[in-house]
Amino acid sequence: MDDTNEGDSDGTRSAPPPFRAAVDQLRAARLRPQIEAEPTPAPKRLAPFAYALEATVVDGDQDLADGRLVLLHDPAGHDAWRGTFRLVTLVRAELEPEMAADPLLPEVCWSWLTGALQARGLTYGEPSGTVTRASSHYFGGLAERPAASQIEIRASWTPREGLGGVPEAGAHLAAWCDLLAQVAGLPPAGPGDASVVTLPQRRGPQSR
Repeated sequence: MDDTNEGDSDGTRSAPPPFRAAVDQLRAARLRPQIEAEPTPAPKRLAPFAYALEATVVDGDQDLADGRLVLLHDPAGHDAWRGTFRLVTLVRAELEPEMAADPLLPEVCWSWLTGALQARGLTYGEPSGTVTRASSHYFGGLAERPAASQIEIRASWTPREGLGGVPEAGAHLAAWCDLLAQVAGLPPAGPGDASVVTLPQRRGPQSR
């Protein structure tokens, strides 16, 4: 994930030191081999400073899940965040229709996120988000396609700021990757993932 050769195309060199330090943590992260991540243009209107990356869980030439993580920073603070940093995410994966119909699915998917953060020992505040399940059924010329179901997790939370006002951005990224892996149906990377709830019968890999 080291993109130090990109210069200052994302404007981080002119950003406040706490934000630069947090971004450096994200750039220095080493992820499990099934997760491919790279920087992506960050939204400009959510905060004075933002850095974003997108990731895909892959198995050979097949995608299992994908997502986007955005680090926001407002040096003046934000009332809704109750802090100067905010993490915002979107995670998506295809599911078996039977699993998508499980009435407990939204609660379990939310527990994947909170469980991943807790397993890493991270302190955070003001969590919020939605879990959306959607089903597609095909007709006419597309009638031969099997029905498809997708889960989508949108969430945001405020990471605790440590020494110098810098959050543990690298650890939050690791927890987010744990969430991605959980949604993709990968086995836990380590014993710290044991507290995360699992569900059976996720859809098989999707071709890229």
